[in-house]
Amino acid sequence: MLTISDLAALKGALIVSAQAYPGEPMRDPRTMAQVAASAVIGGAKAVRVQGLADISATRSAVQVPVIGLFKDGHDGVFITPTLHHALAVAAAGAHVIALDGTRRPRPDGLTLAATIAGIRERSAATVMADCGSLADARAAAAAGADLIGTTLAGYTGERPKTQGPDLELLEAIVAADLGVPVIAEGRIHTPAQARAALDAGAHAVVVGTAITHPATLTGWFLDALAP
Repeated sequence: MLTISDLAALKGALIVSAQAYPGEPMRDPRTMAQVAASAVIGGAKAVRVQGLADISATRSAVQVPVIGLFKDGHDGVFITPTLHHALAVAAAGAHVIALDGTRRPRPDGLTLAATIAGIRERSAATVMADCGSLADARAAAAAGADLIGTTLAGYTGERPKTQGPDLELLEAIVAADLGVPVIAEGRIHTPAQARAALDAGAHAVVVGTAITHPATLTGWFLDALAP
C-alpha cells in the first residue's frame, strides 16, 4: 500500500496511462511495459495499465507506482468490476487498484464499501475509485477509497461528456474536501488542459491517449489535414 508520504510525493505529478485496445498491434504486455517505461524516462511519476499480464510486465519494467485495472466488458461497471478482479490486480503486482467507484450495482452484488474492505483484508494495495460525479466521489470516500479519480465523468449518464476534462466536476470534488487526494483523469489531451486540471485543484493528472495511443493521435492529425 502506498503510504501517506508516497501519496504526497505524487502531488503535482504526471501519471501516464499506457493502454491499447483489443486487436491493436500494441496490445501486448511487453509493448505496454516498454511504453510505460518510456513515459517514466520522460518524467511520469506513476503509470496506469490495464490487464494482469500488462501489470506484471510493467511492474518489472519501472520503479514508480503502478496503478492497475482489469477491464471486463465494455458497458456499465467494467473497470475492475468485482472483488475477484481487484484481488487479481493486486496479485499481479499493482501498487494501486483502480476500480469503478460509481454508485451503480456491481456484478458480484457487493457494495463498493464491501469491495474495498475485502481488498484491505486480502492485499496491501491502495484503492483508486474511478468516479463519474460528485455523489460518486462522496460515496467512494465514505467507502474507504484512498484516491478519487474523475475518470468516468461523462460516461455514466450523470454528467454531459465534455470535449476536454470535466474541470467543473473536478473543482466540485476538490471543494467538497473529502479528505483524499483527487486525481484528474479523462480527456486531458493537451499540456494546457493538464495545467488547468492542476490549477483546478487536482493532486495529480493522468494522461493516456494523448501520450500513448498512436492510432488516435494519427487520427487527430488526419482530421486537421482534411479538406
